[in-house]
Amino acid sequence: MRFLGHVIRFIVAALVLMVVGWIVPGFSIGGFWSALLLALVIAALGWIIEGIFGKRVNPFGRGIVGFLISALVIWIAQFVVGNFSVTILGAILAALLIGIIDLFIPVSTPYDAGRSNRS
Repeated sequence: MRFLGHVIRFIVAALVLMVVGWIVPGFSIGGFWSALLLALVIAALGWIIEGIFGKRVNPFGRGIVGFLISALVIWIAQFVVGNFSVTILGAILAALLIGIIDLFIPVSTPYDAGRSNRS
C-alpha cells in the first residue's frame, strides 16, 4: 500500500471512530485529531499483538478472540490518547460496531499491509 493509501485509510478510520463515539455510550472522543491519533494507536497496538501472537489473536481477526482483543486494544488506547475515554462496556460495544462497519468498509490489517509491500 502506498503512502497516500495509508493516509486515506487512517482518515477513514478516524471518521469511523468519530461516528462510533457519537453512537456508543461510554465512548467519548474529543475531535478529529484525537480520533486520528487513536486510529494510529489502535493500528500500532494491533500490529504489535499480531506480530507477537500471530494472526489468530489480532484485533482485526474474526471470531470471539479477535473481538475481545479488539475491545481490549480500544480500552488500553485510552491511556495513550488524550481527549479519549472509554468504559469497558463502551470498548466492547465499540469493537462490535467497528466490526459491523468493517463488513461494509473493509481494510487490510497493518500487518498485512506491511507484508504485501515486501513481496
